[in-house]
Formats: sequence, C-alpha cells, structure tokens
Amino acid sequence: MGREFELKYQATPEIIGSIRGKFGEFTPISMETTYYDTEDLSLRKRKWTLRQRLENGRAVCTVKTPLPDGSRGEWEVENSDLAAGAARLCTMGAPGEILNYVNQGVAPFCGARFTRLAKTIDLPGGAVELALDEGVLLGGGREQPFAEVEVELKSGEDDLARAFAEALAQEFGLQEQPKSKLARAMAL
Repeated sequence: MGREFELKYQATPEIIGSIRGKFGEFTPISMETTYYDTEDLSLRKRKWTLRQRLENGRAVCTVKTPLPDGSRGEWEVENSDLAAGAARLCTMGAPGEILNYVNQGVAPFCGARFTRLAKTIDLPGGAVELALDEGVLLGGGREQPFAEVEVELKSGEDDLARAFAEALAQEFGLQEQPKSKLARAMAL
C-alpha cells in the first residue's frame, strides 16, 4: 500500500502563475478523472474513492481509503479496464471489498478535467511534489471551474510537507481546501 499525505489549498490562476514564477519549470499533465460509486453511494459512506484517470492519455485505476492518522491509503495501477484494475489493486493490498462493489455494479458518478503542473521539490530530509491544478469539476450535468495547489509528501516525514506547505501558504496567501475534488464534484 502506498500512503498519501497531502495538503490542498484554494488558489486562483494568478496565484498559480506567481508560484510558477518562483519555482520555474513544471511538468504538465492532462488529467481526466471519473469517480465511481454504487447507486446507494456505498463507497462514499465508507470514505473510499474509486477512480479511473487518464494522465496524458495513460489510464490509471486508483483506490483510496482513510487511515487513522488522517492520511490515506492509496493503491494505483495502470489499467484501462475498471474491473481488471480493481482486481489488480486488491492483489496489491487494497480492500477486497472494492472488487465486490465493482462486480455488483458501480457507475460513473462525477469527475474532473484539469491540467496539473507538477514538480518534485527536494528538501533537507525528503521531497514533496508541488502540484498546480486548474480545470473544471463535473457533476450533475454541471461544471465548476477550480484552481488549487497541492503539496504531497514523496519521502520523509509528514512535518516536512506540512512545513513546506505552510510556508507556501503564507507567502502566497493560500487558504486550505478542506474538500477533495471528489467531494466538490459530488456536491454539484
């Protein structure tokens, strides 16, 4: 299992431009995300995420689950078929129940389409990924533009990512984004 520890902040295109100016070149990634759930939202009730994402055209299946420390368990596999991807994720340690949900029937529920500008920042004691996201959330036949900044720990301790993110937030006037893209898309 991978463990995901990230901090998210609301942004504007202008703030993203300023951050790009400070940190230089980023790698652009075109993202098209579809979130899946059962008709009665069984996954959402468990705070689980099942998604299929195209990353520059490469299909990636992902499952995320909450962990007691506030981070998330995360399993990812390259696979364009949701059922086959879920089966592979279970062999990697994702909860076996996810395959049961998929086999019993999940459907696209909402999504997001955005461009991510990503850059790994090496810091004393580890590294973080700085991601600048701009695009639209999709749900209920509606679209909502969004811009956000994510800081994800890649190596080292959680406090390393937290300190970097807090300094970035202070410098650029960022406010925390308490809701995931999934939660915001579902609210549409």
